[in-house]
Amino acid sequence: MKTIWRMKNDFNVEDIDNFSKTLGVSKALGLILYSRGIQNIDDAEKFLNPKLRYLHSPRNMMDMDKGTNIILDAINQKKSIVIYGDYDCDGVTSTTIMYKGLLKCGARVSYHLPDRIEEGYGLNSETIKKLHKNGCEVIITCDNGISCIEQVKLAKSLGMTVVITDHHEIPFEVNERGEKIELIPDADAVINPKRSDCKYPFKHLCGAGVAFKFIQTMYHKCKIDSKELHEFIELAAIGTICDVVELTGENRIIASIGIKMLNQTTNKGLRALIREIGYEGKKLRSGNIGFQLGPCINATGRLESAEISVELLMSEDESKAEDMAKKLRRLNKERQDLTNKALEEIILQIENSKLINDKVLVVYKHDLHESLAGIIAGRLRDRYNRPALVITKAKESAKGSGRSIEEYDMFSELTKCKDLLIKVGGHPMAAGFSLLEENIDGFRKMLNENCKLTEKDLTCKIDIDEVLKIQDINMEFINEIEKLEPFGKGNKEPLFKIENTIIEKIDIIGKNKDMFKFLCKQSGVETSMTAVKFSEADMLITNLKEYVEDIPLEEVMRNPMEINLKMDIVFKPSINEWNNNISVQMLINDYRIL
Repeated sequence: MKTIWRMKNDFNVEDIDNFSKTLGVSKALGLILYSRGIQNIDDAEKFLNPKLRYLHSPRNMMDMDKGTNIILDAINQKKSIVIYGDYDCDGVTSTTIMYKGLLKCGARVSYHLPDRIEEGYGLNSETIKKLHKNGCEVIITCDNGISCIEQVKLAKSLGMTVVITDHHEIPFEVNERGEKIELIPDADAVINPKRSDCKYPFKHLCGAGVAFKFIQTMYHKCKIDSKELHEFIELAAIGTICDVVELTGENRIIASIGIKMLNQTTNKGLRALIREIGYEGKKLRSGNIGFQLGPCINATGRLESAEISVELLMSEDESKAEDMAKKLRRLNKERQDLTNKALEEIILQIENSKLINDKVLVVYKHDLHESLAGIIAGRLRDRYNRPALVITKAKESAKGSGRSIEEYDMFSELTKCKDLLIKVGGHPMAAGFSLLEENIDGFRKMLNENCKLTEKDLTCKIDIDEVLKIQDINMEFINEIEKLEPFGKGNKEPLFKIENTIIEKIDIIGKNKDMFKFLCKQSGVETSMTAVKFSEADMLITNLKEYVEDIPLEEVMRNPMEINLKMDIVFKPSINEWNNNISVQMLINDYRIL
């Protein structure tokens, strides 16, 4: 894939020196903060030292008082309350927070997480009827509901009370004057910071963050000690990291403090799952949560029932927690195998058809397990650096999931195709939708005809924070960089570049020989360092063949110094722990043969 390397802005050296000295950090860390727009000392100190007291009051959120008063009245009247959650990690954690919190407040409460295939995302009309028949009087949603206008209308017609807590984009229509008109369900309370009439200062909470704020307000009104809230911060952190919301502002506070709590959690289910993924006694970071812990929690909703994950997080029995944690890991392995097989087939489909020329990839695979559509869309987005939507055959229609690039507001673009869609919801970077099978071709055509993306937009951009020498990369430097954790959307892990690097050795590694490793150094410096990339060994071989047309590849691999092989490398510094040895290495993001 073609890439554009972009250096962060050139700043005045004296400004960086003064900023770094005042803040008490290295120039390297000062430059990274400065280049990310954190140029005020007070803002920088809050960024580096997140505190719970920096969180905004939940009472500033539209309908928060109204919604919590409705639930308090329902508790006092001993009404039956059902939490209607979602089947992803954010839905599981928000449901757990809401359920445990309302139990503490004395509620008669249960929860329902929909079956992904039978009920789909959001409120389901048939499920609402069943809940009503079973005596449910109040529904409170977690991580869904904002797009469920007809379903809320049905619940109200049955005499039920509905409180929505959600964080997804508000559905809208455009009137004849070109104005966006928000379409908000007629629930008894609608709590979503993305409402245009909501004055809450931070708009990017995930569903678990909104649920946390709700229970925070409930505890205050029920006169429950605020320290009792602390058990929910680690759950909100998992939801925040795994839902890939902006890790800035309140999300950074929740994620940062939540990760610290996770590393010493007393939650039996989480402890069992941490043991199961092999991280007992090790330091958990945001990457471990996003790529190991979270996918296990997600796997139950993909292949069985998400309620298994809620049960794990609620478990007080260590033996049962251990069994459930093993099940989650097994399901995640099964999900990984299914994903890899389907991804290979879909890539072949794209590269052997006209789809490869589309700026917006729309792929239909009728036999794909619908729970995998979003994962595969994300992989396609990463591989081709363009918006990707993956559609599969569902129970009554076709269902799809999309993942986008920064330059393309997917939710807005899908809304323009609403005449072809049955249902749509999501964010600028991700969306879910359903449509009739016969409309897929027209949908693909409309998206691409409406697409304004340029070739520059579709070229992957790599933002480089700083140019380093190999001798700059050491444990002290890595410890400094860790102060910027947690990393994620809105706070990407810093990338660095070393220039004119001499490649001393090349190894193709890994069980499937799909990874590679360099030993490299720079002229005039004795220090050598390992650089690793955990994929794309095939691309390296292709690139080397093009570079040394007349020399056998075996000779190049055996002794790259003989042909004076040099590269510029973009990387992340990392600690390598192997056989009780600890060393510093570079994780390769990209490279260019000179």
